[in-house]
Amino acid sequence: MKNFQLLSEIRSEIDAGKLTVSTLTQHYLNNINDKNGRLNAFLSVYGDEALQHARVIDDKIQKNSAGKLAGLIVGIKDVFAYANHRLQCASNILENFESQFTATCVQRLIDEDAIIIGHQNCDEFAMGSSNENSAFGSCKNPIDETRVPGGSSGGSAAAVAADMCLVSIGSDTGGSVRQPAAFCGVIGLKPTYSRISRFGLAAYASSFDTVGIFSKSIEDAALILEVMAGADEWDSTVSQKSVPKFSSFHSNKKYSVAYLHETLEHYGLNEEIKKKTLQTISNLKEIGHRVEGVRMSFLEYVLPTYYVLTAAEASSNLSRYDGVRYGKRADGSELSEMYTNSRSEGFGEEVRRRIMTGTFVLSASYYDAYYTKAQKVRKLIQEETNTLLDQYDFIISPTTPTTAFKIGELNDDPIQMYLEDLFTVQANVAGIPAISIPMGTDNTGLPIGVQLMSKSFNELELLDISNQIITFKDQNR
Repeated sequence: MKNFQLLSEIRSEIDAGKLTVSTLTQHYLNNINDKNGRLNAFLSVYGDEALQHARVIDDKIQKNSAGKLAGLIVGIKDVFAYANHRLQCASNILENFESQFTATCVQRLIDEDAIIIGHQNCDEFAMGSSNENSAFGSCKNPIDETRVPGGSSGGSAAAVAADMCLVSIGSDTGGSVRQPAAFCGVIGLKPTYSRISRFGLAAYASSFDTVGIFSKSIEDAALILEVMAGADEWDSTVSQKSVPKFSSFHSNKKYSVAYLHETLEHYGLNEEIKKKTLQTISNLKEIGHRVEGVRMSFLEYVLPTYYVLTAAEASSNLSRYDGVRYGKRADGSELSEMYTNSRSEGFGEEVRRRIMTGTFVLSASYYDAYYTKAQKVRKLIQEETNTLLDQYDFIISPTTPTTAFKIGELNDDPIQMYLEDLFTVQANVAGIPAISIPMGTDNTGLPIGVQLMSKSFNELELLDISNQIITFKDQNR
């Protein structure tokens, strides 16, 4: 069976009688069986259940009662609740835990007849940039299995790139959808903070966490966003704004685009990524968009601001995992010892590092020096970003400073690992939508991504310009 790029291709073959959802589901299950032993992209696969759902959907299609996502096979990152299925957050602390409910975004996909094929590997509690922090082993990049797929949603990106599902749902706290999308050569969309309900998403940093989408096409990303977005009675932070028809994004509109000199001049930027970004800027000009270089005074403070605040929120959010109510419980002669042993044994090194960092910045002696100051800087970054987006429709930059690095290459250098988020964290600090689109490969065949950011709730135009860029690139190969 061919490697489908679009849900509309699948639906055309189903409507023509050339394909059934059951056959398609078996195809993806076969791919998982063939590849997952090497890639470690899926932690749980729901084969029998997926095939059972496929037969029901085939019957619905015959009766013309199927939902708009019938034929869509989806993998979900192991941070999304799915009722009566294990939810582990790639961590030992949630040993044998089963969710009692389903995340709103996942349920909305199911309601439109998408099939959930399994939970995908990730960095533990979504903390990482390489998928090497998983308690269940690193996921590998399907383009080069000696390299990381990116993180934290590495398994989700790898699964789409390796044709183990058509689409994946991930979470993006500081680039965890866009960075692995760039490393694996697929599309990664982070909507505006609050555009999609976070109910059922295991919390890492609640004021940053955003549900994101991996796909092979802008068309599918738009349709899935349309289905998942919108108000939800279970999430008091979700936006009440009406949801546009994102799937109608096509236009020939010309936009204004800013590129940040600081990103292209950064000492850590790979030269081939710089070249591809400059080529994308040239392409934008060629198809009639206005593109100008700008500078941002607070850009150098974005990454430290992000890590101070997310560590603080992680310290608070992860306090609920104590060995008492669910998950791993270690032995201890008294309650405090049981807490300590459960958390020490259950959490991995990177999660412990961020919890301790967050506890430190929230402590009475350092609260004002770190946490309060970081909140003030975040506000300044948001204001400067929004001012820039009042003048331009989009900001373009590289998605990542490097291509996918070797597994184990940065394990002894957490600061260098954190720098992999250098260009992506701004969108999360500011709460704006952003997308990574594949723009070719370097001279070794490793994928390169380019990022676009826009003002809050402007996903429709973000999808439009992304589609224009990809269409122009494909037509001029």
